[in-house]
Amino acid sequence: MTPNPHHDRPPRGQAYSLVALLSLAWELGYLIALPIVILGFGGALLDKKLGTSPLFLLLGIALSLVISGLGVYRKVKEMGSPK
Repeated sequence: MTPNPHHDRPPRGQAYSLVALLSLAWELGYLIALPIVILGFGGALLDKKLGTSPLFLLLGIALSLVISGLGVYRKVKEMGSPK
């Protein structure tokens, strides 16, 4: 009897779920990181130009947290809805 070369592989459904989870993690990473980077740097530049440090930096970070939170909420809500 020859050994089955596929016996160490996970079932197909698990492989797809791993890809879906990695895709979700990648998407959430961008959803959280991009607003913080863009609005944080934008706020820092405004502060430097206007001499209002750290006002716009803090406002940019606060706004990015709201935007990221709403984005994550929408993504989780989308995942929970039946297709």
